[in-house]
Amino acid sequence: MTVMQTMKVDTERVTPAPADSCSAAPRRHPRPAGKDKYTISEVVAFTGLTAHTLRWYERIGLMPDVDRSHTGQRRYSNRDLDWLDFVTKLRLTGMPVADMVRYAELVREGESTYLERQALLESTRRDVLARIAELRDTLSVLDRKISFYAQGTIR
Repeated sequence: MTVMQTMKVDTERVTPAPADSCSAAPRRHPRPAGKDKYTISEVVAFTGLTAHTLRWYERIGLMPDVDRSHTGQRRYSNRDLDWLDFVTKLRLTGMPVADMVRYAELVREGESTYLERQALLESTRRDVLARIAELRDTLSVLDRKISFYAQGTIR
């Protein structure tokens, strides 16, 4: 079991995501639910994360309870892939790993933590908006410089 509840996916169509879906839009997985056991190598190829990162996520509690085969090999599910997609997006926001781990702990604790999870995501959202504003300002400076150089070019 992973730290996230996600939508069910069948091979014919994608069903709507529940209210607490972590990803923006459901995406089709390579294998249907129930037959969705991926090796760590397959997850590496599918997500772009390294095997080292996946094992580290597991060690720190960001990706707990990964299923294992009878030989002890990790077997990831579509739910795990959805969670990793969400974690990757959180990393892109600049959210500290400690906050990501805290969020994962809150998810495991259940519905009683909705308000705390919401607060954590709202704080991250404010940080992202501030970074976007900073980047827009930087882009404006670059555009002015490019325009300046374009006007000074002899044709």
